[in-house]
Amino acid sequence: MASNDSIAKENQLSASTDYTKIVQSQSFQELLRKKRNFIVPLSIFFMVFYFTLPILTSYSKVLNSIAFGTISWAWIFAFAQFIMTWTLCILYSKKAVTFDRLVEKIIKEAKG
Repeated sequence: MASNDSIAKENQLSASTDYTKIVQSQSFQELLRKKRNFIVPLSIFFMVFYFTLPILTSYSKVLNSIAFGTISWAWIFAFAQFIMTWTLCILYSKKAVTFDRLVEKIIKEAKG
């Protein structure tokens, strides 16, 4: 449990931090740009890939054909969504290390 002194120091540091200056800093802008350039394309890909299955199964017969045995392409596509989700999570987890480094740099700059 944190002592009252450490809580007071933390509150004092928070009160003295100029968040406007941090937001306008080059490092913070770089962090936002890198996150946006990574997250937006992956989010668009995820949404398109995710909604393709229900749209194709509702409005066409494309995925109804047999892929092999008694398994249709719809089942393969549905399973691929799990793989896609895991892959995107792994990619983000690895990329988050870069984001964390940028955050540490921003914190160091803010402390002076």
